[in-house]
Amino acid sequence: MDVEAQMVENEINKYFAQTTAYYFGEDHFAIRMQAFDDMLWVVLGWLEASGFVESHSAEHYTSDKVGAKEWHARQFVPAFAHRARVFYELAEKGWDWRLCGGGMTWNPRLLPYKNAITNQLFISASISMYLHFPGDDNCSPFLSQHDKIGLQQDQLFDDCDEGHRARYDPVYLANAVNAYEWLKNIGMTNDQGLYVDGFHIGGYRTNHSKTTCDERNEMVYTYNQGVLLSGLRGLWEATGKTSYLEDGHELIRNVIRATGWKKSQPHRSNGPEDGKEALPTDWAGLGSNGILTEFCDPSGRCSQDGQTFKGIFFHHLTSFCEPLPSRPARPGKTHAAPKESAMLHANSCREYTAWVVHNAQAALRTRDQDGRFGAWWGAPKPSSPSTSFHDNRKSASHSHPVLAENAIDYRNIYPDPSDGVYLEDDLKKPFKRYVFDENDEDETTKRSPSDLNDRGRGRTIETQGSGLAVVRAMWEFLRRAEGADGYLS
Repeated sequence: MDVEAQMVENEINKYFAQTTAYYFGEDHFAIRMQAFDDMLWVVLGWLEASGFVESHSAEHYTSDKVGAKEWHARQFVPAFAHRARVFYELAEKGWDWRLCGGGMTWNPRLLPYKNAITNQLFISASISMYLHFPGDDNCSPFLSQHDKIGLQQDQLFDDCDEGHRARYDPVYLANAVNAYEWLKNIGMTNDQGLYVDGFHIGGYRTNHSKTTCDERNEMVYTYNQGVLLSGLRGLWEATGKTSYLEDGHELIRNVIRATGWKKSQPHRSNGPEDGKEALPTDWAGLGSNGILTEFCDPSGRCSQDGQTFKGIFFHHLTSFCEPLPSRPARPGKTHAAPKESAMLHANSCREYTAWVVHNAQAALRTRDQDGRFGAWWGAPKPSSPSTSFHDNRKSASHSHPVLAENAIDYRNIYPDPSDGVYLEDDLKKPFKRYVFDENDEDETTKRSPSDLNDRGRGRTIETQGSGLAVVRAMWEFLRRAEGADGYLS
């Protein structure tokens, strides 16, 4: 047992060393000049890193014995927390009440765009700051009153009261509550109950007095259905209101329906259904045959961002379905679930297990001989090694989605998201929709004679990350469904 424990701990330390290397290598100055959503990803990442350090320390290093030492990684918690706080306070400047009656603006250097991902990230980051931020008393780079009246630098650090932020700060909770209230009521879901990408203000380029969100981008991305889930879970824990959990479960069920999932099957399977694969069926909104699919997957035109989206969805789905706590983490600040609520949440999440496994197995089937995941989990495989690229694409052509009316896939079409309709000079530029064309073959589609996952950017670190996220989700859902962590207790 000691040898095994040392092997596991060595593995954990190896990956934690990579986390610290990323901390020092992260180009945080450049990110400060990016859009507000970019800043909020930084917040979530470092809160998760500091949370892991605290949980691992508490589980394996807390001891009452004299001379007991804490895990070395705890020395990095203040640094991680400070970076999370700096980027949160930079990002929250994106919120305003004048345009569209509230909401986060995506990018301060472009025309006002109140999009789903920035607001969902603000909800999840705000509630995570309330629940998991370990506190920060580092004054840099915040200015105190002393600085404002011109006192000497050595006097600045005598008073850090303005620079201190603690865990369970009610401002974070208020921000999360307000942001979700705005998002829920602004009308950002379509007829399928899925979040579209966001709102523009019609005519704002020539008339800045206009403030109403009246031009909606109908584009639907998978990650816009996922990031909100961890925020809703956190809002429940902070307020005790079950409506947040109910909204989360409704969103998950809408996503599953939009993948064309109809059949009921056991959640435990020995593999890819005896090697048989169903032919792609009609597009249901977010996939076909029950497999979550990004709009750009079938055409092979996903950008670097687009290849991460499905993994982001499954990461936040897994977090949402963690068992509800039976005791509050901090009485008076957080809530615990009555037994009935905990069982209802667990039972609802257990219903998703078969669908999660179905997606994980589909992702696993896309691996090449080196074990690398493909981006399109639902891609049909060639019936023989001699199957041509065009024959393989033709067999899947009827499953290709067509862009919805008033939908602009700016995340994958333009090399830079700021191209196209988001620049003032290009607002009147006509947008060319693309649809699947079996005769369309450019340099990015010639890598493989038959493998549809070798098109475009091919297999990348992003497709690998998404594949690992759905496999991890499968492992967690199966473990919970079998009674671990109190699911069946």
